[in-house]
Amino acid sequence: MSEITELAEKLKSEGEKFIGIFSGLTDDQWNAEVYTEGTTWTIRNVLAHFVTSERGLIKLFESVRQGGTGAADDFSIDRYNEAQQQKTKEFTSAELLEQYRDVRANSVAWVSGLKDEELEITGRHPFLEMTTIREMVKMLYLHNQIHYRDLKKVLK
Repeated sequence: MSEITELAEKLKSEGEKFIGIFSGLTDDQWNAEVYTEGTTWTIRNVLAHFVTSERGLIKLFESVRQGGTGAADDFSIDRYNEAQQQKTKEFTSAELLEQYRDVRANSVAWVSGLKDEELEITGRHPFLEMTTIREMVKMLYLHNQIHYRDLKKVLK
C-alpha cells in the first residue's frame, strides 16, 4: 500500500471513529465543558473546531502544494479559532456533524489525489511551522486525537 493510500485510509478511519463518537452524544453531553481557560469550549465547540480548522488547513495545504509559502508569519491560531467559533455559533450539533462528514471526505479525497513527490513539498503550518505536506496531513488526525483525550475526560 502506498504512503498516500495509508494516509488517506488513516484520515478516513479516524473520521469514521469521530463521527461514531459524536453521533452517540446526548444533548447534555454536547454542552459539557471541555476547555475553560480563556473562552469556554463545550464538546459542540470542539466539533466546530474540527470542522473549521480542517477546512482551513486543506485550503492551506493546497496552496502549499501549488507553490505557496503556507501560513503567514503573523498568523494567530487563537484569533483564527475565536473567529471561526463565532462563524459557527448558529449551527446545531447535527449540522456541524454533517459538515464534519463533508470536510473529512474532502480531506480524504484531497490526500488521495496527491502524488508521492508532493508529500515532500514544504510550507509553513500554523502549529508545526516549516514542514512537509506529509507531516501536515498527519497532523490532521493527530490534532483531533489530542482534543479527543481532553473530550474523553468530560464524558466519563
